[in-house]
Amino acid sequence: MKKLLLTTFLLILVSTTFAQVDSTLTPKPRKVKHNFQAGFNLNQSTFSDNWTSGGFNSYAFGGFTNYVAKYKGKKWDFTSDFQVQLGFQEIQNEGRRKNADRLFYDFKAGYIINNKWNFFASMNFLSQFIEGYDHKTKSAVEPSQDSLISSLFAPAYLTSSLGFEYKPIDYLWMRFGVGTLRQTFVLDERISNAGLYGLKKPGDKLRNQAVLQFIANFDKNLAQNINLKLRYMSNLDYIKATESGVGMDMAMVHIFNANLTLKATKYISTNLQINVIKDPDQDKNTQFSQILSLGVVYSLSRE
Repeated sequence: MKKLLLTTFLLILVSTTFAQVDSTLTPKPRKVKHNFQAGFNLNQSTFSDNWTSGGFNSYAFGGFTNYVAKYKGKKWDFTSDFQVQLGFQEIQNEGRRKNADRLFYDFKAGYIINNKWNFFASMNFLSQFIEGYDHKTKSAVEPSQDSLISSLFAPAYLTSSLGFEYKPIDYLWMRFGVGTLRQTFVLDERISNAGLYGLKKPGDKLRNQAVLQFIANFDKNLAQNINLKLRYMSNLDYIKATESGVGMDMAMVHIFNANLTLKATKYISTNLQINVIKDPDQDKNTQFSQILSLGVVYSLSRE
C-alpha cells in the first residue's frame, strides 16, 4: 500500500513538473502583430523585325514594400499601415514611363467601446515619388515636352479624422469619420500655377476641406496561397454639398483599390491590382488602372 501511494505521488509530481515546464515553453500571444512584404516584378516582350502579327518590344519592372503593425490591448487598438510602390514601363520608340507610383501611410488609434465598436482618431497620407505626365497633351511652357500633372507632394493628401470604427470580424472593418479634415498640398509651382486639384486659383498650394469620410477595408486569405485586399473610401465635402448649383456627385470623391496575390512558391507570386478613382477635382470622368505582374516577393509575419 505504501509503495502504491509513493508511486502515485511520484507520478503526480512528475506530471505537474512537466505541465509547468510545458506552460513556460508555450509562447504567449503577441500583443503586437507584424506583417512585412517586399517584392520585385519584371515583364518583357520582344518581337523580330519580320514578325507578321505586329507588336512593339517592351518591358516593365517595379518594386513594392508593405508593412503593417497592429496592437490590441484591453482598451486601445492601434494600426500602422505603410505602403510604397514604384514601377516603370518602356515601349519601343516611346521611351520610359511610370506605370505605378504610390506613397501611402495610415495610422489609427482606437479606444475600444465593445467587441465590435471603437472610437478612433486617424491620420492618412497619400502622394507619389516622381513626376507624372499627360502624354496626350503638350506643355504650355515647353511645347516640345508632355504636360506635367504630378510630382512629389504635388498633389499630396493629408487626412485627419475622428469618428467610429465598426469591426465585426478580423478581416473586415469600417470607419465613419464624422469629423474629418482633408488637406490637399500642391508644392510644385509648375503644377500649382495650372490650378489643378481643386485649388481656388493658380498659385495656391494648399486646400482645406471639411468632409464626411467612410472607409471599408477587407483583407483575407481566401486559401493558403491566395490573398485578397479590398479598400473603398468616399469623402463628402460638407461645404460643397450645400452650395447651390453643385450636384452631390461633384461634392463626393470615391476611391476603390483591389489587390489579389497568388503565391506559386514561397518567393514567386502573381499580383493583380485594380484602382478606380472618381474625383471631380482631378477629372470629371472615372479613372481606372490595372496592373498584372509576376515577380519575387519576400514575406515576414509575426503574430
